[in-house]
Amino acid sequence: MNPLTDPAIVYLRALLGHRLHRLRADSDRSRGASAIEWAIITGILALIAIGIGVTIKNKVDEAASNIKTK
Repeated sequence: MNPLTDPAIVYLRALLGHRLHRLRADSDRSRGASAIEWAIITGILALIAIGIGVTIKNKVDEAASNIKTK
């Protein structure tokens, strides 16, 4: 028996095929807006990461300057 002819597999392939078709059709209409949204989200996350990095650097520099040497 061919496992690809199992009714559950046939149903799953049909379901995934339909969803992929619908996704491709929808992505053509909203692709530009989605790219802009991702660019904005990426920019915000980059700013947050830079802010956290600067804060950590300042704390490490402050702690290092408080270390007493001989």
